Amino acid sequence: MSDTTTNPTENGAAEQAPQIKMNVLAQYIRDLSFENILAQKGTKGEAQPDVQVQVNLDAKKRQPDHQYEVVMKLKIDSKAKGSGDQLFLMELEYAGIFHIENVPENQLHPFLLIECPRMLFPFVRRIVSDISRDGGFPPLNLETIDFVQLYRSEIQRRQQAQAASGEASGQA
Repeated sequence: MSDTTTNPTENGAAEQAPQIKMNVLAQYIRDLSFENILAQKGTKGEAQPDVQVQVNLDAKKRQPDHQYEVVMKLKIDSKAKGSGDQLFLMELEYAGIFHIENVPENQLHPFLLIECPRMLFPFVRRIVSDISRDGGFPPLNLETIDFVQLYRSEIQRRQQAQAASGEASGQA
């Protein structure tokens, strides 16, 4: 008789791991700032933009069981290529409240900072496009963000910072 990895139950059906449940309960703009610096200076021009996008993610447990708030923070800095003059600055905090069940504890942190932002990103992209257009510039269509790579980079940065602080305290 061969060994199987599934455990039959009383009725003969194979026992399976519980299925992950994820629902978006709410999503909203927590904070938004847009500064059209080009217009404030009273200058016009067809400057070729150099756009820098910084993305930070934050997640925290909420009071009701299985609820989490995930916040995507974007800072978008647009400067003119060549002169380096500031064109516009946008800061956006977009949050989602998620109901999540059956995610193993050791996988919850990456799930919150990878899968939840993936759900929010299309809405963030549309907001950035609309705000940049309404602010007097061509619509800015954000490129897709690789949240897995962003997560890995942040974990690596934290490990390096921890190692550096450990070395510094060991030398004192």
